[in-house]
Amino acid sequence: MAADLGELLVPYMPTIRVPRTGDRVFKSECAFSYDSPESEGGLYVCMNTFLGFGREHVERHYRKTGQSVYMLLKRHVKEKATGAAGGAISRRRNGRVFLDLELNRDFNGDEYECEDEAKLVIFPDHFEIPLPNIEELPALVTIACDAVLNAASAYKKQESDSWDEEIQVSKHARSLRQQDNGVRIPPSGWKCQKCEMRENLWLNLTDGAVLCGKWFFDGAGGNGHALDHYKDTNFPLAVKLDNITADGADIYSFDEEEAVLDPHISEHLQHFGIDMLQMQQNGTENGHLNTDNTESVRPRVSEWEVIQESGMKLKAVYGSGFTGIKNLGNSCYLGTTMQVLFSIPEFQRAYVGNLQRIYDYSPLDPTTDFSTQMAKLGHGLLSGLYSKPPMKSELIEQVMREEYKHQPKGISPKMFKAMVSKGHPEFSSNRQQDAHEFFLHLINLVERNSAGSENPSDVFRYLVEERVQCCQTQKVCYNQKVDYLMQLPAPIEAASNREELIAYEAKRREAEENMRAPPEPVRARIPFTACLQAFTEPENVPDFWSSALQAKSAGVKTSRFASFPEYLVVQIKKFTFGVDWVPKKLDLSIDVPDFLDLSRLRGTGLQAGEEELPDLTPPIVLPEDTRDDSMNSSDSPDIDESAAMQLAEMGFPLEACRKAVYYTGNMGPEMAFNWIIAHMEEPDFAEPLALPSFMEAGPSMASLGLAATPLDNQPPEESIAILTSMGFPRHHTVQALKATNNNLERALDWIFTHPEEEEEEASDDLLDMSDIMEPNDNTFSNANTNSHSTLSPDQDASGPRIKDGPGRYELFAFISHMGASTMSGRYVCHIKKEGRWVIFNDHKVCLSERPPKDLGYIYFYRRLSSC
Repeated sequence: MAADLGELLVPYMPTIRVPRTGDRVFKSECAFSYDSPESEGGLYVCMNTFLGFGREHVERHYRKTGQSVYMLLKRHVKEKATGAAGGAISRRRNGRVFLDLELNRDFNGDEYECEDEAKLVIFPDHFEIPLPNIEELPALVTIACDAVLNAASAYKKQESDSWDEEIQVSKHARSLRQQDNGVRIPPSGWKCQKCEMRENLWLNLTDGAVLCGKWFFDGAGGNGHALDHYKDTNFPLAVKLDNITADGADIYSFDEEEAVLDPHISEHLQHFGIDMLQMQQNGTENGHLNTDNTESVRPRVSEWEVIQESGMKLKAVYGSGFTGIKNLGNSCYLGTTMQVLFSIPEFQRAYVGNLQRIYDYSPLDPTTDFSTQMAKLGHGLLSGLYSKPPMKSELIEQVMREEYKHQPKGISPKMFKAMVSKGHPEFSSNRQQDAHEFFLHLINLVERNSAGSENPSDVFRYLVEERVQCCQTQKVCYNQKVDYLMQLPAPIEAASNREELIAYEAKRREAEENMRAPPEPVRARIPFTACLQAFTEPENVPDFWSSALQAKSAGVKTSRFASFPEYLVVQIKKFTFGVDWVPKKLDLSIDVPDFLDLSRLRGTGLQAGEEELPDLTPPIVLPEDTRDDSMNSSDSPDIDESAAMQLAEMGFPLEACRKAVYYTGNMGPEMAFNWIIAHMEEPDFAEPLALPSFMEAGPSMASLGLAATPLDNQPPEESIAILTSMGFPRHHTVQALKATNNNLERALDWIFTHPEEEEEEASDDLLDMSDIMEPNDNTFSNANTNSHSTLSPDQDASGPRIKDGPGRYELFAFISHMGASTMSGRYVCHIKKEGRWVIFNDHKVCLSERPPKDLGYIYFYRRLSSC
C-alpha cells in the first residue's frame, strides 16, 4: 500500500510545497465564500498556493491552475458528553488538531468540543488519503502536510501584530503601600495640583496626587507633572481619572515605563473614596465619577440603550439580506457601512449580479482582489446561506433546557478587512475608526477598481456649485466640484431647548466649583431645518485671492447642488476637537425627516446683474529665484511656524510638522494634524520640506492653464486612474494634474474651470504626451469608460458621470454612533427593508421597534421616482 501511494503521488510531487516563512496558509476561510472547516463540505487547502476553497469553488481553482493536490480539513463541533457527576467529559476522536485554527461559531468552549479530520485529496478523481499517514506517504509530502496543519491561519498573526502588546500585571500592584493622608477624590472639578490643567489628569495611587500627563502620540496633552512627581517621590503607579469604569481603568507604571494591570485596582481606588464596583458602564462619561451612592439619581436613558433598542423584545429575522457581520474587535464601522452599501441595488448588481464573471476572471490570488472580495461579501450578505433560523428540534430542546440562547452565525469579514485596509495606517489597525472616513475610503477604492466596467459609486456622485464673491469688488466666480457626501452642520445655538441648555451649563459650573456631583446632562434638540439653513449660510474664504484686484482680499463662499445624486448621503457634523486633540461628540438629537426635498438648494449659475471675476490663475507662492540660482537659499515657503511648533510639542518631527502646515495651506493645526496622521507611514515623512523647481510660465502656457508646471511632473498613474474612472478623458486629466502639481482636489477644480479645447487641439496634445508616456499607459485609456456613463441631458460626455434628477428623497438607512469619540464606542445601522425597519447590530439582525432616527450620524436617502 505504501508503494502504491508513493507511486500515485509521484506525478504531483513537483507541485507540492512546504510552507516557507512569509507564506500565508488560508485554512480557516474560503477565498470565494465563507465556507470553513466547520462547513458541511469542509475546506480544501491547495498544497501549492495554500489558498483555501470551499467544495463549490475548489473545482474552479483546479481547472484554472491544474493544481491537483489539496488538503481537506473538516472540523466537527459536538456537545461534550456528560459524566455521572454531571460534568463534561473531554474527549477527542482524532489526536491531531488544526493548530491555531480558531473556532468560527459562537459556541461556549466549556460545553462543546472539536473533532478534527484531515485528508489529502487528488483531483480530478477525488482520491482521498486519510491523515496522518506517515508510514505510507513520501517524506516530502509528510513534511508539507505537517507544516500546513501546524501553520498559523493566515490572519491570526496579522491580528496579533495589529493589537498592542499584551499588558502585564505590574510588579508593584501587590506590594503597593498607600499613604493614610485623608485624601478623598471628589466626583468632579479635578485639576492638576501644579498647573490648573483640567484634561489628561492622573491619580497617583500612593499619595492621591492629581497631576497632568505629558503630550503623547495619541494627542493627549499635559505638562508632565505626573512624571515629575514620580521622579521626586518614586511613587510608581498612576490611574487615568476620566476613564475609570466598573470594568477597569488605564494604569501606568512610571518605573516600568508602560501601561500595566493592577488586580487590586478596586481596593486601591476605594482608599481614595472611589467605589468603581458601583459605577455604571459610562459612569465617568463627561469627566465625572460616581463616588456617592447615597444620593444617586436614576440616570436618563443613554444613547447606548436607545440606539441598540435595549430592553425591547426584538424579533430576529433570517434569510437573504438579513445576514449579520461579526465584529472582529472595533470593526463595526466597517460592518455597518457594508450592510448599507449592499442594500443598494446598484452595488448588488455590480458585484453579486456579476459574481460568476468576477470569480472566473479573478487573479491567481483572489484574496487581494477588490472585485472578488466585494462579490464574496455581497453574496455572503444576500444569499441567506449564513442566516438560517434554528431547527424546530433545536428550539424545543432549548426550551426544555430553559436556555434559549441561539446565536446567529453571520459572516466574519477577516479577508475583506485585510484587503480593503491594506496600506492604510488607521483602517489596518484594530482601533475604532470613523464610519464617514471609511465610507469615503471605500468609494475611492470602488472608483479605482471600476475603470472600464460598471461603477456602482456613480449613484453617490454629484456636483457642487460653489459661488465665491469678492467682498471688495462684489464680483463673483462659479466653480463646480465632485462630491459624494453632504456634510450638514449642527448649530447648537439653534437648539429648540436652548434655555434648558443654558440652565444646565450654569448648574454644571456651580457643581464643579463646589465639588459636587454634576446635574443630569441635557441633550440639545436641533431642528433639521436649522441644519439646512446653516449649510446654506455664506462662509469666509481664508486667504482669498481676488483676480479682479490681483491681490488677497476678503471673500465669501456659498455652496449649492449643481446636480442631485440618485442616493444622497448626509453626515451630521457631530464631532469636534477637544483641547486634547481627540475628536469629541456633541450630545444632540435632530428631527431628521423621512422625506426630504432639497429642490430649493439647486444652484442657479451666473445671475443677471452679476459680474464675473477675471479668469486669471493666482500666482504660485514660490521663491522668486527658481529661474535664477543666485538666491536659492534666501527665500523660504510661507509656513505658520507657531502651528508647526504646536504640533512638534506633541512629539512629531519638526520638519514633518512644517510640511503638514505647508501642504494644508496654513489652515491651522487641526488640518495639519490630520495630514500628519495620513502621511506618517511615508518614508520621507521626517525629511525637510523640498519644493520642486518650476519653469517660467510663458504667455502660451498661461492660456492653457499650465503656468508654473514642473519640469519633470508626469502625474502618477494612480491619480490618472481615479480621474479617468470618473469619466474624464486621459489627456485632460494629465493636463489638470500637471497644472496643479498632482493635487487631486485642485485638479478636479481645474478640469471644471478649463473645458477642453477644440478636438484638433486635444488630439495634438494627446500625440505630444505619447512621447513621454510609458508603453503601458494605454491600459488607462478612457475609450471604454464613457460607454457606461449615465449622464444628465445637459452633461458633457467629457465630464464626470452624473446621474442628475429631482432633489426629492426618502430615508432608507442610517448609521448611528455610540460613545464620546470617533476613536471609541460602537456603530449600529438601521435599514428599511420591505417596509420595515431592521436593526443590524454586528451579527444580530432583528426587526426594529423604535428606530432612533434622531440620534443618527450618517443618513442615506434614495431619490423618489418622479410623480
